[in-house]
Amino acid sequence: MLFYLVDDDPAVLNVLRMIIEDSGCGCVCGTASSGSDALEDLNYMRPHIVIVDLLMPGMDGIAFVRQAHERYPQLHFVMLSQVTSKDMVAEAYATGVDFFITKPINSIEVVGVLRRVGQMITMDSTLEQMRSILGGGVGRPPVPAGEPTPPPAAPAEEEDRVQSTLNMVLHRLGISGDPACRDIAQVVGYLVSQDSGQPQDTVAQLCARFSDSPKAMEQRIRRAATAGMTNLANLGIEDYSNDTFTEYAGTLYQFEQVRREMDCIRGKSGRHGRVSVKKFLYALAALCGGHS
Repeated sequence: MLFYLVDDDPAVLNVLRMIIEDSGCGCVCGTASSGSDALEDLNYMRPHIVIVDLLMPGMDGIAFVRQAHERYPQLHFVMLSQVTSKDMVAEAYATGVDFFITKPINSIEVVGVLRRVGQMITMDSTLEQMRSILGGGVGRPPVPAGEPTPPPAAPAEEEDRVQSTLNMVLHRLGISGDPACRDIAQVVGYLVSQDSGQPQDTVAQLCARFSDSPKAMEQRIRRAATAGMTNLANLGIEDYSNDTFTEYAGTLYQFEQVRREMDCIRGKSGRHGRVSVKKFLYALAALCGGHS
């Protein structure tokens, strides 16, 4: 499961992240200190569960959930609160909150609540699959004779799966909070949707599809990819058998370049490893799309 955290207290964000990841509930794909920032992030991040504080300056938790639930009805919300007012709790549930966690935070309560939300998500997914199987194609209007059959729309579930996988990979690389993640998500989503037999676009061509300043977009992606390589190199220095290092050092990057970055960090060389942005993006698309 992927979690997004919203709280104006950095200490609370750190505690929640530690509880979520140490308990095996999932990974934190992003954080924000305000509701307005979180709404912007949710435009390109696809968490399964959002944990939000009730009392925040500016936009409070209830106002945030109301807006977020309208835009992203598939999201599940857990609210943090010290408030025990029945009226306020009722209002929060009415806006779309699934569960409450009381402050001060108790790790046992947090894990218990998050696992219950996870069970809800699993159940919803199972029911949706059953509806799809039982419903079949009933209710679709017939295609008039002589007209081409329209291509099937890409299912939202597939888009969510791709985005969730991408968020997970970027998180493991340590760059999930980088501003370039939005750029990366746009490019990877496009590549996954394309026929793998088509000629590969250059990075400049890909960026030009989504930005009026493709060079600036490419530089943002390059900086993020380079930061990911540096993080991988540090993991490899600490533990050469680290799962994240072994999985991505030779797939998202050229392994010899990661090794060169490791030597640079150790002080054995003055040359940093070089990143191929094209390899990075196409390899991400292959991972997220399930292509070999």
